[in-house]
Amino acid sequence: MSKKALNDLALERLLGIALTWYNQMSGGEIPSIRLPTRTKQNIEFDESSEVWRYGEKESLRAATTEKSAIHLLKMAYVIGFIKQQLKENRSSTLREMYYITEGWKRAKFESQDESNYLIEDLEILADLQREAFHLRPEEDGASIFGPIRLKESTRRGDRILHCQDEVGEAGYQIPNNMDTVEFLDHDAAFVVAIETGGMYARLIENGFDREFRAILVHLKGQPARSTRRLLHNINERFHLPVVVFTDGDPWSYRIYASVAYGAIKSAHMSELLATPAAKFVGVQPTDIRDYNLPSDKLTDQDRDALKAELTDPRFNTEYWRQQINLQLDMQLKSEQQAFAARGLDFVTKEYLPRRLAEMGVI
Repeated sequence: MSKKALNDLALERLLGIALTWYNQMSGGEIPSIRLPTRTKQNIEFDESSEVWRYGEKESLRAATTEKSAIHLLKMAYVIGFIKQQLKENRSSTLREMYYITEGWKRAKFESQDESNYLIEDLEILADLQREAFHLRPEEDGASIFGPIRLKESTRRGDRILHCQDEVGEAGYQIPNNMDTVEFLDHDAAFVVAIETGGMYARLIENGFDREFRAILVHLKGQPARSTRRLLHNINERFHLPVVVFTDGDPWSYRIYASVAYGAIKSAHMSELLATPAAKFVGVQPTDIRDYNLPSDKLTDQDRDALKAELTDPRFNTEYWRQQINLQLDMQLKSEQQAFAARGLDFVTKEYLPRRLAEMGVI
C-alpha cells in the first residue's frame, strides 16, 4: 500500500470513530467504545497463525462517569491531532505527542503511560499500527549485524547495504518503521536475538557471525516493536531459525515471550510482531546450576514474577514449568556475561555451539 493510500485509510478509520460517537449522540445514546480486556486472562492461542491474541472478553468505556467522559474527550483530541499531522504529512514521537497535550487543559494526560495506552486503544479501534498515524517511539538504537542484505527507503532515496560487510562494528540500526525495509538475500544459517549490548559485542568480536553464518540482532532489553517485526519478517521471508539469548531471570524470560508469542499489550498485532518459531537458547536455570555460573539471589519481585509466569499461558509448557520451578528452588539468577567467568571465548566456542546443536539449529 502506498503512503498516500495508508494516510487516507488512517484518516478514514480515525474519523470513523468520531462519526460513531456523533451517531450515538444523535440517536440519544451515550457515546462509548468497546475494547478487548488487555490482561493475560484474556489472551488465547490462535491455532491458524500460531500467535497469542486477545480473547472475547471486552470492556465498555462509556461517558456515564466523569472519568470515562474525559477519557473519550482525550481520545477525540488525539484523533484531531493525528488528523492534522496526517494532512500535513508530518510525524512526531510518542513523547512529543505527550508534551503537546500540556496545552489541552481538560484533555491533558497525567503521564506518558496514559497517552501511550490511548494510542494502543486507537490502534485496536482502527485496526492499524501507530506508524500509520505517523507516530513513533524515541530512538531505541537496536541493531542487526550479519550476512544479510537489505534495501531501505529513506527521505534521500533507496539504499542497499550488506549488514556485515558495509556497516560499522555496531551494525545496522533498525529503523522505527519496518515498512521502509525490504530484505533482499542472505547467506545465513540462523538468527540470534541477544538481550544485552555486551553479549552482542562479544559475539561480533569473537567472529561468531562469520564462523557460524549467524545474523545477530541486539534486542536492547525489552525489544521495540520494530525489532520484533524485523525478526518476524526475516523468519517469514527466509524461514531461518530464530533463537533468543537473554539473561537468566524472569524479566528476561518475558523478553523471549514477547519475541515468540507476542506481548500482552500488543496482542492486537501479534501476527505482525510475533515469531512463533523462535526458541529460547538461554541463560537457562539449568545452565546456572550445571555451569555453576556466578549468580545473585532472587529478590521478592523476582520470585513474584516467576510465580506469575507459572500462571501465564505463554509459559504453559513442561519445559518452562521445569525451568521456573528449578529457579525458585535454587533462588538464583545470572546474567549472560556470567559465562565470562569461564573465559571470554567460552560462550562462543563452547556454550552456544553445544546448545544450538542440542536444539538442532546447527
